[in-house]
Amino acid sequence: MISSQHVLRLYAGPKALAHIRRHGLAPEAVRVIPAAAGGPKGLILGPLDRFIFGQWLARSDQPVDLVGASIGAWRMATACLHHPLQAFERLERDYIAQRFDPPAGHKRTPAWLVSQRFAQSLQDFYGGRVAEVLAHPRYRLHVIAARGRRLLARESRWRTPLGYLGAFASNAVHRPALGRWLERVVFSTGEAQALHPMPFGCGDLRTRQVALTESNFMDAVRASCSIPFVLQAVHDIQGAPRGAYWDGGITDYHLHLDYLASRSLPQDGEGIVLYPHFQKAVVPGWLDKALRWRHGSSRFLDSMLVLAPDPAWVAGLPHGKLPDRHDFVDYGADHGARSRAWTAATAASRRLADEFAQWLEKPDPARVEPL
Repeated sequence: MISSQHVLRLYAGPKALAHIRRHGLAPEAVRVIPAAAGGPKGLILGPLDRFIFGQWLARSDQPVDLVGASIGAWRMATACLHHPLQAFERLERDYIAQRFDPPAGHKRTPAWLVSQRFAQSLQDFYGGRVAEVLAHPRYRLHVIAARGRRLLARESRWRTPLGYLGAFASNAVHRPALGRWLERVVFSTGEAQALHPMPFGCGDLRTRQVALTESNFMDAVRASCSIPFVLQAVHDIQGAPRGAYWDGGITDYHLHLDYLASRSLPQDGEGIVLYPHFQKAVVPGWLDKALRWRHGSSRFLDSMLVLAPDPAWVAGLPHGKLPDRHDFVDYGADHGARSRAWTAATAASRRLADEFAQWLEKPDPARVEPL
């Protein structure tokens, strides 16, 4: 029974739980770290990111694959910067400070303007530092974006809604059918002729891998964060197939991927997929949010350890919830109130990192629940 005093819940697949029972959890066991889409929800993972990348993983030297979509891509690219602790602190400040005020005479901010402002945010954050991300000696970064096909191959006023209607219907019937409309594109670091292998199998959905370079880094990360109808698609990314690229969360919302098929995990089953997440469920794609039968675990996640906040703790945050992108609308022009609410949530989430650090001192398998 998990104590109500705990704010952090730990959920593990059977292979991960067996590893913890045998060995506890040392940093050298971690081979893959996924980072979900979810917009401002990712803010509450900041203290965990700072502890994991700024302190704990520094005690080991094995390669680690970092996989991110949307804000998860921003977080994992930040982990690859020099001095990640300070970089994550800046990411939190910059994200909270974002403003998307509509222009005079408009009730809502048009997608082109949101895209323009977000592109500037990325430039301000990573400008002059992309080489640090790409050349990290240990971390192998994989940024996921969704490339449109058929009607979604180019963005337009009529093609895009019709295309997403087709994608939703196809996905509802059979998830692999989503590949008729959108394909997963993984932008990976490594040499042009020897990219770092993807840390997951891709038999579940149409997938291709391309090189993440200094020339396409900004566009790839921006595409991975480009929510349809909120931001514009990014077209024709350099070094990648032509087309419209959208938020990687559409195909891979919570990165429910076939990690067991990865060469990143040792064949003896001892490697861990460590997943700081904002909930227990690992939902496959954004279009699966309403399809509750797809929210359960699967054998893909057998080596995964999920770190997530206790729902009772979440209920004690401002307005009883995690920060989310609807707050931009709900708070409107009251940026001060939104900033205070988000800052309070991120300050409270330091308890998640503190509790994980305490658990690592003496990993108790009794604290770990089935994923």
